[in-house]
Amino acid sequence: MSNLEERLTAVRRDLHQHPELSNQEFETTRKIRAFLEESAIPILDFPLKTGIIAEIAGDKPGKLIALRSDIDALPIQEQTELPFRSVHPGIMHACGHDIHTAALLGAALLLQEHRADLAGTVRFIFQPAEETSHGASSILQAGVLEGVAAIFGVHNDPSLPVGTFGTKTGALTASVDRFEVTITGKGAHAAKPNEGKDAISAGAELVQNLERIISRVISPASHAVISVTQFHSGSTWNVLPEQAYLEGTVRTFDQSVRQQIQAEMTRVTEGLAHLTDTEIRFNWYNGAPAINNDEALTELAFQVASELGLTTRELQEMAIGEDFAFYQEKVPGAFVMIGSESEFDLHHPKIEPNEAVILQAAHYFEAVALAYLAK
Repeated sequence: MSNLEERLTAVRRDLHQHPELSNQEFETTRKIRAFLEESAIPILDFPLKTGIIAEIAGDKPGKLIALRSDIDALPIQEQTELPFRSVHPGIMHACGHDIHTAALLGAALLLQEHRADLAGTVRFIFQPAEETSHGASSILQAGVLEGVAAIFGVHNDPSLPVGTFGTKTGALTASVDRFEVTITGKGAHAAKPNEGKDAISAGAELVQNLERIISRVISPASHAVISVTQFHSGSTWNVLPEQAYLEGTVRTFDQSVRQQIQAEMTRVTEGLAHLTDTEIRFNWYNGAPAINNDEALTELAFQVASELGLTTRELQEMAIGEDFAFYQEKVPGAFVMIGSESEFDLHHPKIEPNEAVILQAAHYFEAVALAYLAK
């Protein structure tokens, strides 16, 4: 193991052992700052509660690009036996943001060594709150992407072997939207349901009607997903409850399909309210849009990965969410996956990504920055 790999692995393990939730990454931010200051990498002054922005300007003039990692953890109780497992109950780096942070710090060190060859400026974004889908928005509101010509991001992928690189042009991850439905009927004795207005029955019918939207209204070829993930009603066995509450998520890869599903869900709930003589309140909450990888930047990413000796493959769309997509609404970007080969997948309490991915991701960040600015 090289000195750089040892250093980055130590950083990752420290972050893994001390995870922090979204918008609470104060100690994580302090550690990133200390690493950057120790390495004499300039830190920029942006109005951020957590997270940090750094920058390296090359000795040659050129464009400004950005490299991004995320730094927050998840509200998950770790179930690994790692010697550096989380010491914070109920909090875990189960998505590998500790790996991403270490990799971007490594890229900063590598690019600092190449300042003489750097034709332009590289901005490093250590972003908070990716898991809430709002961290990228805070970065944008702070003006961090002003003047940036392109942005690149990396995510570890436990389903891919170590040394494997994957991405695709266009939609890679899905837009992630949340909905909630409150059905208000009329309570009654369970022996006399005809005297009430059955919220549970209306809710059960709503679940079926929502699931029919995909295939009956929206083509299955769209790869869209509607999932009802919560259904709560009632408090005892012999009373017909007055209310039912449903919640769930919609995943889409196309903005027009996203809008069509929202409109159809609104129509279905309004129609069911009339049919069941209940009051139905439907709320839709926009989350992160779908990743939309720029064609030229994606081709560059594949070229760089191949030159680094990584095995490249074109991926299929994934219904997971990623708020990197907010950046791509402002500037061209490419988001890629690098294999971390774990038995358990992202967000699982037993995930153990292979740490070899750290150095590979660091070198990818370095190489793609140099290649883009050289062009």
